[in-house]
Amino acid sequence: MSRYDSRPADPGSYRDRRSDSGFGGGSNYKSSSSSRRDYEGKESPRKVDLDGLTPFEKNFYVESPSIAAMTESEVDEYRLRREITVEGRDVPKPIKSFHDVGFPDYVLQEIEKAGFTEPTPIQAQGWPMALKGRDLIGIAETGSGKTIAYLLPAIVHVNAQPFLAPGDGPIVLVLAPTRELAVQIQQEATKFGASSRIKNTCIYGGVPKGPQVRDLQKGVEIVIATPGRLIDMLESNNTNLRRVTYLVLDEADRMLDMGFEPQIRKIIAQIRPDRQTLYWSATWPKEVEQLARQFLFNAYKVIIGSADLKANHAIRQHVEIVSESQKYNKLVKLLEDIMDGSRILIFMDTKKGCDQVTRQLRMDGWPALSIHGDKSQAERDWVLSEFKAGKSPIMTATDVAARGLDVKDVKFVINYDFPGSLEDYVHRIGRTGRAGASGTAYTYFTAANARFAKDLINILEEAGQKVSPELAKMGRGAPPPPGHGGFRDRGRGGYGGSRQWS
Repeated sequence: MSRYDSRPADPGSYRDRRSDSGFGGGSNYKSSSSSRRDYEGKESPRKVDLDGLTPFEKNFYVESPSIAAMTESEVDEYRLRREITVEGRDVPKPIKSFHDVGFPDYVLQEIEKAGFTEPTPIQAQGWPMALKGRDLIGIAETGSGKTIAYLLPAIVHVNAQPFLAPGDGPIVLVLAPTRELAVQIQQEATKFGASSRIKNTCIYGGVPKGPQVRDLQKGVEIVIATPGRLIDMLESNNTNLRRVTYLVLDEADRMLDMGFEPQIRKIIAQIRPDRQTLYWSATWPKEVEQLARQFLFNAYKVIIGSADLKANHAIRQHVEIVSESQKYNKLVKLLEDIMDGSRILIFMDTKKGCDQVTRQLRMDGWPALSIHGDKSQAERDWVLSEFKAGKSPIMTATDVAARGLDVKDVKFVINYDFPGSLEDYVHRIGRTGRAGASGTAYTYFTAANARFAKDLINILEEAGQKVSPELAKMGRGAPPPPGHGGFRDRGRGGYGGSRQWS
């Protein structure tokens, strides 16, 4: 007999932390128990005993009268204007304002406090989908507001479930590829969950396990985790996933790029199959689609913009053909031109290169710090805080910081090294031009990167950016111009005299 069978059935055993009126003032909700659904996935290598687990609430959405009154042509016009594409059966209409979705009053207060004026496209369509309790695939560029698109329905979901009992694991599990992204998701979960007194914790490697273990043992409704450390916690019996009914995979494409597929499978095998799963990705390669087919059932799909790879149009892109030996001098000259105290993010391919360039910049008097996977978590947190505060306005980084890094007012992104894929290029430059702001990206492109030239030109042209004649020639298969190949230029003009930063 499951321990959940002994739960009292009276409404008082369900959470409502603000009032006795169900959801604290949100009138547009209904409750409906979900029956266990058919699960179209491969047989789990590690079967979890689900016998005795009680049905749970997951459909809370009722259309507001203003949305119900929208005609199909009005819905089509709205989706077209906001570049929303949908797939699936019985797709709900998008909402136009925060009040249309019927969030509880305390959630609306947090939204207003955060200064949001209207839902972003992914929120306008994603919230009704998520609140209906169906599985959801969301494809949207970074900086589109997708974190809030899944967190606010998660809070409503938690508030509809029985309270945690001693020994219970979380109700909501969010998997993220990197520590930085996990921490940023936690900050949003804390901000919007505080009024409901929903507890959360962040589980990631690189820091002592003790505080994370204590959080889990005390009981938290929301766990945000990187896959590796979560598996450590599960294998050491510090938590379990029997109560998880709302699963989020954020930046699924990035997790697969980083080789987390076996860990994701191992984790999902321990979650009840009738959960609600929300699967978020900025791109839609075959690997991501295949995983979604196995773990999602009868899912909605919403695409913001195009599923084809494209860059944010608010970002000016400059690509310069250089040789490897010219990069540092070019970088220093560029910094002299653009440095005005604004935040500048410089991407490198390797941790060693990151450290070397940062060291040289500091020797030359530039206020630079670096962040990459070999840094301790404490040092990474400190570097990020210095960068966010503007005390060190230049930060060099490997791709660990390329996705999910949410720093406001990054004015310039510099690709010192071109990344290993066009997807990473788009995500790197997406660190600027966020939340409606404009930004500028500079990229150094060498002969070694020539295989990316044609696709890079497509991205530039789609965004209305200028393509240099040298890059256009490289895209047609022509060799790079003299002096831009592998021959080393011994001159290091930009290294002279130290400069003082005030």
